[in-house]
This record gives sequence, C-alpha cells and structure tokens, in this order.
Amino acid sequence: MSAWVLPDHIADVLPSEARHIEELRRSLLDTARSYGYELVMPPLLEHLESLLTGTGEALDLQTFKLVDQLSGRTLGLRADSTPQVARIDAHLLNRQGVARLSYCGPVVHTRIDGPLASREPLQFGAEIYGHAGQEADLEVIELAQACLLCAGVTGLQLDMADVRVIDAVLAPVALTSAQETRIHAALNAKDVAELQVLARDLPADVRRDLCALPRLFGDVGVLDEARQALQGSPALHAALDGLRWLASHAQGMEVSIDLADLRGYAYYTGMRFALFARAGQGSSGQALELARGGRYDEVGAVFGRNRPAVGFSLDLKELVAAVAPRPLAAAIRAPWGMDASLRDAVAGLRAQGHTVVCVLPGHEHQVDEFHCDRELVPDAARAGAWTVKNIETEISQ
Repeated sequence: MSAWVLPDHIADVLPSEARHIEELRRSLLDTARSYGYELVMPPLLEHLESLLTGTGEALDLQTFKLVDQLSGRTLGLRADSTPQVARIDAHLLNRQGVARLSYCGPVVHTRIDGPLASREPLQFGAEIYGHAGQEADLEVIELAQACLLCAGVTGLQLDMADVRVIDAVLAPVALTSAQETRIHAALNAKDVAELQVLARDLPADVRRDLCALPRLFGDVGVLDEARQALQGSPALHAALDGLRWLASHAQGMEVSIDLADLRGYAYYTGMRFALFARAGQGSSGQALELARGGRYDEVGAVFGRNRPAVGFSLDLKELVAAVAPRPLAAAIRAPWGMDASLRDAVAGLRAQGHTVVCVLPGHEHQVDEFHCDRELVPDAARAGAWTVKNIETEISQ
C-alpha cells in the first residue's frame, strides 16, 4: 500500500475547506462567548476509565484504546468531549453556581455514523452546569440556533423528544436491561409489529401505550394527542409540559416532536433535541441534522458531583459541507525583494492587519485562497516610497 494512503474515513483538509472551517470555528466560539461561555481545552487522550465511566457501551465501542508507555495504563482517544468537560466542571472548577463552558477540538471514532461521515470530526459544543430549570434548556437551544445562523444556515427545524416519556410508560413494569434495549430499538425503528411481540406479556395499558408511541410524531399538536393516548402520570405530564414550554419559546424555527425518538437514551435524562437544515440545503436534497443535544444531569455523577447539565455539540466538518463557501479573503499583492523600503512597507501593512502576499519571482499569477484586490507599487511622486493601489481600478483605467 502506498505510504500516502490514509485510513478509511480519515482525510486531509485542504486549504479552501480548512480556511472555511477555521473561520467558522472562530465565529462559533465568539458566538458562545457572547452568551457568557468560557472556553476550555480538554486533552485529546486520557485514562480510559475517566473517558468512559458512566457513558455507556456505545461510546466504548467508538473509542480507540492504546497503552501508555510511561505508566502501562490503558488510554483512550476521546470520542466525545462532554465527559471531559463534566470532569473539568466537577474537579477543576468545582464552582457552586452556574458554569457555562464551550470547547472545540477533534474527536476520533473507531466507526462511522454514516456512509459519508468522518472518523475524525471537529467537535464544537457548549454546556451549562448547575441549573436544573428549563431556562438552561432554552438557552442551549437558542445558542445552537445562533451558531448555525452565524454559519449561514437558514430554514432551521427544531426536533425535540424527552426520554422521560418512555420512562413514564414503562414505570409500572420491571424489565431487564436486555428487554429495555429491544423495546427502545423497536421504538426508534417505529416497528409496531415488533413492539407488539415484545410487549405481549406486559399489562394491557403498558402494551397499548408502547404501541401508541411510534405514531406520536409531528407538530406541537402531538403533545395533546399524547395526553389522550397515554396513561397519565405526573412524570409524563411534566415531560409533555416541558416540551410544550420549549416549543412555545423557540423563535424562528419550525418545531417538530417525536415521542418515540430514543437516540442517546442511555446518555440523556430529559429533553433532547436536534437542529436540522430543511430539505434542499444538503447535496442529497434531504434535511441535514447539524446540531444535537439535550439534558444529561447524570453526566458528572461518576466524578463525584451530580450537577444538572445541558448542552449541545456539532461537527464543524459536517457544517462546512452544508453551507455555501465563504468568499476569498481580500489581500494585497506585493513584489518580492530585499529593498529596505519595500520590506518596511510590507511589514507596516501586516502590522495594520492587512494580508500581504509577496509574489515569488516567476510565480506572478499563482495566488490561491486570497483575492488580491490591491497591489503594493512604487509611489511615483516619492522616490523610495511605496503605495497601495486598487488592482481593479487600475485595470478599468
């Protein structure tokens, strides 16, 4: 095999895409900071038990493992940054009040989530620790929306669910973890026939509610249908009321509800959401899921602080593929030379924040990734001086 061939679903990021990703990274971090989020930078690898304790089997399967040559202990390359941020909140910050934290860095997956997915996403996220109220849920949704709007995504759709709904439905019965897993899989697939088989020995009310869940998706009216179709309980009503409140306060987005959506069930403890760009923005012409998140109050328990937590994350590489390319950055073209006045002029322009591309001899027309709309030329009125002229104006004359 050629030495330059990369592993499957691992790719170099070339200048045009890299520039776009970096511009988006900066704008998203600035957006999070404008909401009061503080940036943290967890390490790419750490002891495996720290990365995986309490996160469930799915993350374990996604995590690369290796042996530390210094200690002999097993390390993991992070597949998700949230457990690390929870550790930072619990042990390093140890604040009593609210902590708003953001992050952006690569994660590595052993497996792909889809046929075109990368095994090295660039994960951006933001999380609130220390507030159990729905105000934090709404803020996280609004921040995710603001980040996507800042990236140039329009026509957003907010899809919501709540894992407490299925918890309320199954509360009257005691199931093994294997039974729960099969039921959750059937619900996600909206496989009513399989649900009927799995629920045949359950009480009639529970069986009826389970088989009703797959059809409870659509607009906010689904919440009224759920009150009529499902056996009422305080836990169920709390979940439905919470979804209604969030839907009523989510501005500028189409809202949908899917009460059978259990993605991340082992991780989330309440509301979960996803933000989609409506059909037509992706190359496939289908709605694209660009950000996902929810409430995961148990995430810090393994680190000794069971704090309320809610947050979201997205993959910057996926986001870049879903939005229009940004225009090239404006730049000044300058000749290459050792003349002191020329070098001083170039240095002065760069100090002022301008991009100056010095064209090497013989490569006058080989400037990529920058739009050289100006040129540094000798000043005809002053010997030894240089001036910037607009290239397009010069051509038009």
